[in-house]
Amino acid sequence: MGGVCYLCLIKLRIIGGNVEVEIGRGRRVRRAYGIDEIALVPGSRTLDPDLAETILTIGGIEREVPILASAMDGVVDVAVAVELSKLGALGVLNLQGVQTRYEDPNDVLDQIASVGKEEFVGLMQKLYLEPVKPELIRKRIQEIKAQGGIACASATPQVAAEYGKIAAEAGCDLFFVQATVVSMNHIASYESLDLAKFCAEMPIPVILGNVVSYDVTLDLMRAGAAAVMVGIGPGAACTSRGVLGIGIPQATAVADCSAARDAFYAETGTYIPIIADGGLVTGGDICKCIACGADGVMIGSPFARAAEAPGRGFHWGMATPSPVLPRGTRIKVGTTGTLKEIVRGPARLDDGTHNLLGALKNSMGTLGAKDIKQMQQVEIVIAPSLLTEGKVYQKAQQLGMGK
Repeated sequence: MGGVCYLCLIKLRIIGGNVEVEIGRGRRVRRAYGIDEIALVPGSRTLDPDLAETILTIGGIEREVPILASAMDGVVDVAVAVELSKLGALGVLNLQGVQTRYEDPNDVLDQIASVGKEEFVGLMQKLYLEPVKPELIRKRIQEIKAQGGIACASATPQVAAEYGKIAAEAGCDLFFVQATVVSMNHIASYESLDLAKFCAEMPIPVILGNVVSYDVTLDLMRAGAAAVMVGIGPGAACTSRGVLGIGIPQATAVADCSAARDAFYAETGTYIPIIADGGLVTGGDICKCIACGADGVMIGSPFARAAEAPGRGFHWGMATPSPVLPRGTRIKVGTTGTLKEIVRGPARLDDGTHNLLGALKNSMGTLGAKDIKQMQQVEIVIAPSLLTEGKVYQKAQQLGMGK
């Protein structure tokens, strides 16, 4: 039997530089790529890692470490937000979590860490029935500020108008409006949040998300977003992709949204950073996301593994306690080191989850990128075997990249 051309078996069409594949009669789709499917290619020069500049400027605040800790109850509390500020990063507090529902959330966090898998969802739904208390929003923000931290807080669009005002009055520095998907064209049975009006009236910068598309990113930037969060469902504890069937792998999502950022900059002269949110575990993941166009990243599970993290070695998503349709689970991540070791080292592990800043600087040095803008221009290739090629012993012995 003669050879068969693979391209003859699948109908392909090139539209606007994108390859479309026909998955059925009259139904064409675009191929999207995840972070695990790509690799970065060294160029013609290298750089001393100490010379690599990793600055992220978000809402007028400059950070040496372009990493934000996710607004999740197992990741950020007051102490973590303060420590990350000292380390040059940022931590975002969930204003709809246990920190603002309970005066002393330690007992609640102990319950979440100790319950079995079968009882977990029911317990979460019960614990999160306790109402959010405005006085605790003020208190948590003021506690962060009193200890010299940068106060960043997050809420969903449904309560952003109320909680945003309280947070701003308490001294909050950055306010995040986050949901599984945020858009300017939201049809609701109730009065929905006018994002443009909200951004204009808030006395502090507002970051909006989450999105995965070029057009919506442009919409949010035109509405006044100080930054845009990119990512739907890639988080370690998120189950939205399984429950709802939606999302775009992060490499493609970040590239598309970053293209919108560049178009907005060309149109207005205003640069709005893109923050890749979710699905990033190692230093290599962060490097590849920035190469795809991100200005910074938001991560959860790597910080949930810190000794200081409030989750007691566990990590769960923001939508996990939903009384109607839970879209998250609790995963055990363990405790592997301190926040300092995870952010700046020295690393105690060989799997890329410690010294994330050092990993970024070394990658930039190897690629010859002196700053984030140059890192966003490095060559990228499709490389599905990047993490498995030659790693048979690591995988067999569960060492390094085989863990």
